[in-house]
Amino acid sequence: MTETALQSKRNQLRQWRQRIDQVVNGSETSVARRFDVILIAVILASVVAVMLESIEPVNVRHHILLHTLEWGFTLIFTIEYTLRLYSSPAPLAYARSFYGIVDLMAVLPTYISVLIPGAQALIVVRLLRIMRVFRVLKLASYTTAGEDLVRALRKGGRTIVVFLVAIFALAITLGSLIYLIEGAENGFDSIPRSVYWAIVTLTTVGYGDISPQTPLGQLLAAVIMVLGYAIIVVWAGIISSHLASKKGTSTIFMCVTCGDSTSHTEARYCRRCGTPLQSE
Repeated sequence: MTETALQSKRNQLRQWRQRIDQVVNGSETSVARRFDVILIAVILASVVAVMLESIEPVNVRHHILLHTLEWGFTLIFTIEYTLRLYSSPAPLAYARSFYGIVDLMAVLPTYISVLIPGAQALIVVRLLRIMRVFRVLKLASYTTAGEDLVRALRKGGRTIVVFLVAIFALAITLGSLIYLIEGAENGFDSIPRSVYWAIVTLTTVGYGDISPQTPLGQLLAAVIMVLGYAIIVVWAGIISSHLASKKGTSTIFMCVTCGDSTSHTEARYCRRCGTPLQSE
């Protein structure tokens, strides 16, 4: 084969990889969006199959069908993972990325189940892959909102740490107090178990596996329940205050020609006269 023929073959392979990459990793074309929608449907179907397999009567009655579906879905995801590796400009970077690891974990449990029975239950990790819906539906506003929340948590890091430490200290104090009031005869046989009850009550979860029996203990439980709602309000206030502070520091863009202003971050030209905007 001549050098020209080899070069032509390489160009064809390169173009083929680019086309595959546009479909499996892109979202700009209708084919890529259709591929992602079908993939999400297959992911949901595979997770439903795993959940049905965990129901004993259904598994006994339809074991062969569910087992066949499980391997069918696994083969589909194996082919898809291989295509993503093949078409990616940086295969190692993709394999080490969040989506790369999740894509791999979507196929490994079925193969591992050959050696370790029951490992296929880990296939529910496939639900994480539905995060691709953000790319399919172009939900950029939700992605931006998530980034804002992360920035708010980082900005309020010290406040949150102090708040959590105070909550743990409060839970230990209340747990020790209920331990003294109720005692082992009412199920509070140790301080750690009593602290567990205090945390469950403070967070308004209320499992009910342990409950105070004395009037004083019940009064303390009522106080903790009300206190739990107050703590939720404080937590929400911490986050919302940092989110509000971000909005309050937005950049104002001023038009030097007509004096019109806007805080829209994507605005580049004045909406009135078309003059390029300058930050104030």
